[in-house]
Amino acid sequence: MDMMMMMMMCLRRETMSWIRNCLQEKVAEMENFAGHLEEIFLTVEENFGRQEQHLEQHYNDVLQTLSQRYDERGAGLEEEKKSKLESLYNQLLACGHAMDASKELIETAQETYRCHDKRLFLKTVMPIIKRTEAFAKEEVELTLSTNLEFKTPFADLSGVKTMMDSINAVPAPSAPVINPQMPNSATQTSLRVCWSLFSDDTVEYYELYYRPVLEDSPADGTCTPHESKVKVKETHCTVTDLLPNAQYELWVTATNTTGISPASEKALYMTVPSPPVIKQKECTSCPEAALIRWESGNTNPVDSYTVELSGTDTDDTQSGITESIVAVPTCQCLIQLQKGRRYHISVRAVNIGGPSDKSDMISVSTKGSFFYLLEDTAHPCLSISEDGFTIFYGDEELPISAMALDDNAFTRCVAILGDLIPVRGQHYWEVEVDEGLEFRIGVAYEDTERDSYLGANSTSWCMRHMLSSSRHKYEFLHNGWSPDLRITVHPVRIGVALDYDRGTLSFFNVHLEQHLHTFYCQFRNYVHPCFSLDNPGALTVHNGIEAPEFTFI
Repeated sequence: MDMMMMMMMCLRRETMSWIRNCLQEKVAEMENFAGHLEEIFLTVEENFGRQEQHLEQHYNDVLQTLSQRYDERGAGLEEEKKSKLESLYNQLLACGHAMDASKELIETAQETYRCHDKRLFLKTVMPIIKRTEAFAKEEVELTLSTNLEFKTPFADLSGVKTMMDSINAVPAPSAPVINPQMPNSATQTSLRVCWSLFSDDTVEYYELYYRPVLEDSPADGTCTPHESKVKVKETHCTVTDLLPNAQYELWVTATNTTGISPASEKALYMTVPSPPVIKQKECTSCPEAALIRWESGNTNPVDSYTVELSGTDTDDTQSGITESIVAVPTCQCLIQLQKGRRYHISVRAVNIGGPSDKSDMISVSTKGSFFYLLEDTAHPCLSISEDGFTIFYGDEELPISAMALDDNAFTRCVAILGDLIPVRGQHYWEVEVDEGLEFRIGVAYEDTERDSYLGANSTSWCMRHMLSSSRHKYEFLHNGWSPDLRITVHPVRIGVALDYDRGTLSFFNVHLEQHLHTFYCQFRNYVHPCFSLDNPGALTVHNGIEAPEFTFI
C-alpha cells in the first residue's frame, strides 16, 4: 500500500513538474511574442511616417511645378497685353497728330479764302494748295495695328503627369523586420528564420544574408567570416549546412521592380549545441541520489542542460516513465532517486535554438554507494587499475623526474581519496586486502593535510594495520590517538559503514560479520573515503553494493 502511495506521489510530482515546465515555456513564448509585437508596432509607425513623408513630398513637388507653370504663363500674358496696349497707344497718337494737322490746314485755307486782298491771296494760296495736295497723298492707317485676341500658349504638363504617375507607381519596399529567434527553431546544422514586411509594399523576392560570428575576430576586419545568401519568395527560410552550437548574424532585404529595400536590422541566431559528454568516472551515487557530471562539448556557452532519466525495477523491468530535470545551470546535477533501482541517465544541452541530441547513456544503481578514486589526490608511488578500483604500491624506486606532484596529491602518506557523493545519510563500501599488506583505510575531509599521515590529524579517521614479527596489530586512529584494541582474526575483507545522521564510522570483518570499531563524530563537512598503503602491495575497493544487515543496526 505504501509503495502504491509512493508511486502515485511520484507520478503526481512528475505531472506537476511537466505542467510547470510547459507553463514556463508558454510564459517565455508570450514574453517573446509581446516583445515582437512592440517591435512591429514601432516598425508600422516608422513605415507610416516614411510613406506619409513620401506622399507629401510628391504632392509638394506637383504643386510647386504647377505654380511655376502658372507664373510663367501669367508673365507671358502680361507681356502680350503690354505689347498690344503700346501698339494701340502709338496708333492713337498718330491718328491724333493727323487730325490736328488736318484741322490746322482747313483753318488756314478758310482764312485765305476769306482774304479780300488779291495780292496776299495769290501769295498764300499756292503753299496751301501744295500742303493740301501733300497731306492728301499721305496714307493714314485706319485699321487696328494689333490683334485683340490673346494667343493660347501650349501648356507642357508632361513633368506634372510624370510626377502624378510616380505617386501611383509601385515604390521600393520598406526594410523588412527580422524576427527574434524562437525557441526550438534550430537543429545542430540548420536554422529556421522568419521575418515580416509591415506595409503594403509589393515584393517579388527576399534575400537572406548570414555569416558566423567569430569570438576572436580581429578589430581591423582582416578576418571577416564568409557571407552567404539565400533567395526566397516567402517570409521564412531554413538555412542548412551550419556548425553546431554556433552563433550566426542574419539580415534580409526585399526587392521589387522599382528597387531593393534597405537591409533589416541584424539578428543573432544560435544552432543547437552538440550533445554533452558524461564523465562516467566522475559520477557517484548512493541509495538516495546520484551526482552526474559531464563536459559541455561546445565552444560557445549553452543556456542550460536537461537531465533525463528512466528507472528499472529490481527485476530489470522498465518503468516506462522518463523524468526530465530542466534548467540545470552547470555541468553537474545532484538527482534524488529511489532506493534499490537502476536508472538510465542521459543529458542534453539547451540553448535558444533547442535541445541537443541525447548524450551517451550511463547506468546508475541505487543499491549502494558507488564512487571512483580521485586520481589527482594519489601519491606518485601509487598506480590504479584500468577499472579504477584497485591501487598498487610497487617496491621499485621512482626517479625524481617521476615524482612530479599534483597540487592536490598526497606527498608524505602513500594515499588516495575516493569521490563519495556529497549526500548525508548512510554509505557503505568494502576493502579487500592481502594478509601481508600494511594499510590505512577510513574517511577524511577534502582539505585534510596532504603532508600528514591518515589518522594523525583531526581531519581523518582510519583503521591501521601493521605487521610485527609475532602478530597483526590494528589501530583506529584519529588525531594521532587510538584505543587499545586487539583483533584476533585478521580481516581480509573490511566493511566501512558511514552514518552522517548518527555521526558514526564503523568497521567490520565482512566474512565473520564481526564489528571491529566505531568512531563517534558529528562530521561538520562531507568526508571522502581514504586509502593508504604503508608497504608494497595492492588494495581493492568494492562499492555500489548493498549494506549487510549487521552494519546499520
